[in-house]
Amino acid sequence: MNLFRGDAHKIYRRLRKNPELIGQSKYLKELKEVREFYDSIESDVLKLIFYRLIKEKNGSGMIPIYVSSIPFLFLFFSQHLDKILFADGSRNWLIFILIYLIGITFSLFLHFREKAWASCHIEIIQDILVSRKDKTINLDD
Repeated sequence: MNLFRGDAHKIYRRLRKNPELIGQSKYLKELKEVREFYDSIESDVLKLIFYRLIKEKNGSGMIPIYVSSIPFLFLFFSQHLDKILFADGSRNWLIFILIYLIGITFSLFLHFREKAWASCHIEIIQDILVSRKDKTINLDD
């Protein structure tokens, strides 16, 4: 079932359909622009950007903490929520649950998307720094 395959496989399938147009693919254009930008920056500054991206990647764990702590907060106000949400046949509970699930879904989607982009930028910078280091080693020989 293709429905349960990840984005990587979907991108692979789309790229495989038109192998002659791989260079113009929207999936690769943005990454090429990012790589070209980082390639234009000197190594010392690029290392600082790398360190900052590592911090951002590791600091993006606030959303899961937020998502997992909200239910405990609801426990503190459970009596009040019970009165508001389930008062006399009210459908407030349905609205509350819907908003809560949309919020959690959006937050988790944002979290993993942000983490994936940070990883991508980090890999690009690492590749550039390693290739520059290899070039300087070869020039010294």
